[in-house]
Amino acid sequence: MSAGLLACDVPLSQRYPLALVDLDGVAYRGHEPIEHAARSLEGARAAGMRLVFVTNNASREPEEVAAQLSGLDIPAEAGDVMTAAQAAAALLATRLPAGARVLVVGGQGLRTAVVAQGFEIVPSADDAPDAVVQGFSPDLGWSDLAEAAYAVQAGAWHVASNRDLSLPQARGIAPGNGTLVAAVQAATGVEPDSAGKPEPTMYRLAVERAGATEALVVGDRLDTDLSGARAAGFPGLHVLTGVSSARDAVLAEAGMRPHFLATDLRGLHVPHPVPLETDDGWWDCRGRAARVVDGRLETREQEPTGEPLDRVRAACAATWRFVDDGGVLDPASVPDLG
Repeated sequence: MSAGLLACDVPLSQRYPLALVDLDGVAYRGHEPIEHAARSLEGARAAGMRLVFVTNNASREPEEVAAQLSGLDIPAEAGDVMTAAQAAAALLATRLPAGARVLVVGGQGLRTAVVAQGFEIVPSADDAPDAVVQGFSPDLGWSDLAEAAYAVQAGAWHVASNRDLSLPQARGIAPGNGTLVAAVQAATGVEPDSAGKPEPTMYRLAVERAGATEALVVGDRLDTDLSGARAAGFPGLHVLTGVSSARDAVLAEAGMRPHFLATDLRGLHVPHPVPLETDDGWWDCRGRAARVVDGRLETREQEPTGEPLDRVRAACAATWRFVDDGGVLDPASVPDLG
């Protein structure tokens, strides 16, 4: 798949039969709705696009996630949700037989997923578990991490639901599951396997569950959602309602680049143009253009006919080509393009 932006002459909701939609920063923000999200997702379903909500959160049950979505006017059932807990349990099943012993270090959502996969949960490293599966829970303490370390040192396979270092909270940024996983890794010297984004496991499982062969990934974070899309081989739509900004997209390394850009989920319902290179070295997208000269990004407008986001598309095209050709970009030359 192209390392650059993709063109789509019809709305994305008509082009792709399935959307793998991130939650926080895309469908909602904390416990608050995001403008245009509910109506845009409703419209996508009306156009024939199936939605699966894919989250790195392993502590919550799919039923809880579905209830929150439904409460924000985004009707959902448990079967519409794929959690990192379910992905971690499925990853365990690729190497362990049903009935294998698993030490669970995490919340109820992870325990439910492990049992549903046919494994036996054991409470201690002394029970000789075949694997340790670790997911976030605010109730985890030193003794839980120590028990995981003891089991891994004894030979248990260490699987993490995800390795996100940070967890946005109302009061600020808190340590995420990756921070706790890193503590066990530091104690044991063993690199864990991970099921969550940016690993492709969840996306591939979600597509398989839906019986589809292709899908559009929709996310707000380049380092998880869009990186995971690249890893799984699916096109990714970056919406600017969450963590990563338009400027971040311009500066993104190849493995994190989106294929489509949108201000919000209304981007599901419009065609997506790509910039074209002109003879004088500009990348033009409907009258908004960009180029890189001596390592610095330049932009201009000449009778634009599209939307302001075309400036970002042009900047991405110009910058990505320059960097991919071996150029060294001055990041200070890239303004806030939001």
